Amino acid sequence: MSAIRYDPRALAAQTLASVVGGKSLRAAFAEVSTRLDDVRDRALLAALLYEGARWWLRFEVALDGMLERPLRERDGDIRALLVLGLVQLEILRMPVHAAVAATVEAARALRKPAFAGLVNALLRRWLREREMRNTELDRDAVTRTSHPRWLIDAIAVDWPEQAEAILAANNVPAPLWLRVNRRRIARADFAAQMAAAGMACRVPEAVPDALVLDSSLDVTSAPGYAQGLFSVQDGAAQQASTLLDLRAGQRVLDACAAPGGKSAHILETADVELTALDSDARRLPRLRENMRRLGLSAAVHAGDAADPGGWWDQRPFDRILIDAPCSATGIIRRQPDVKLHRRAADIPGLAAAQARLLDALWPLLARGGRLVYATCSVLEDENARQTEVLLARHSDARPVAPTLPWHVAGTGAQNLPGESDMDGFFYAIVDKGN
Repeated sequence: MSAIRYDPRALAAQTLASVVGGKSLRAAFAEVSTRLDDVRDRALLAALLYEGARWWLRFEVALDGMLERPLRERDGDIRALLVLGLVQLEILRMPVHAAVAATVEAARALRKPAFAGLVNALLRRWLREREMRNTELDRDAVTRTSHPRWLIDAIAVDWPEQAEAILAANNVPAPLWLRVNRRRIARADFAAQMAAAGMACRVPEAVPDALVLDSSLDVTSAPGYAQGLFSVQDGAAQQASTLLDLRAGQRVLDACAAPGGKSAHILETADVELTALDSDARRLPRLRENMRRLGLSAAVHAGDAADPGGWWDQRPFDRILIDAPCSATGIIRRQPDVKLHRRAADIPGLAAAQARLLDALWPLLARGGRLVYATCSVLEDENARQTEVLLARHSDARPVAPTLPWHVAGTGAQNLPGESDMDGFFYAIVDKGN
């Protein structure tokens, strides 16, 4: 990708085209945002990329209805730019003149001035026909909700009464949740520091270590970041530490630990002996960096949790957390590219991998120990059905209902996207009999 340093819309178009082509949105944004020096340009880039991915499935169809002939494959950046033009007008509600003129100029910044006239004509045609075209797009569930058909159908099967609310919540950006490091500062004191810095936040009583900011910010600029006073972590993910029922001296395994948010929260909560394991060694430097910043220490290993022979020392664990790799269908608010990248065919493979983790790690749990299974999915094949199979296979497995005011999902609990301002998340607790 060639550098477009001076035009955030052109950079957003190039980057969004790469995301549609399969690149991770989060990784792509991290890579290109450093090319923009102005914080306002970086904020615009973020808004364009995330809303562009969120609404791609709606506005690419709108384009197809207006283009006289399809764009060439090599002009994917122009296609993305046109989608972003519609996003500016319909989602970000930018002033018409500024949005159209700047998007036309971005075509020139992409070194494709021949497309400037097309961009101008198409966006102005949309403005003339927007009511009719929006009505047309709303007739089909895919373009109305900007979700792939398979996911709309899967959510309707698993959550028939809540399906429309889930799809709507996925199209609303999530607030920024912080987790205060209780070993270094009290939540009330940190909230006061944030307020003094002009970063007002809410204090959710149901999540003891959390603060919520309604607007995003560069967290590295917040007071106390370098000193390890807080981390970024959604309120739903912060429940894991509580559900583990930690006690000092316990031996704990975080089986899918990177980038380390739940591992850190475990260590902030209790004086335990923690093993933080992840199958991808490339993700462990970030985990170790987070631990150092927060003033925490754990045994960090690269290894396949489904194959304990390569890393386990034969000492049982009192607590095991399996935050299993999953479809991420509960965190589309934060990662809208899930809509573009995930396929129905992925779910059986993910479910099989989750089952392998449960079967492999259950023997490592001590008598009287506890296993907490978690995903950021809303699909039953990855959630309730997984723990139901575990319980059926092991006579010493005892389900414990999570103490959460969430939806009952088998023997577990499910938060749906946007409920209590939190992500879609599933937990199940299984204790091992003595």
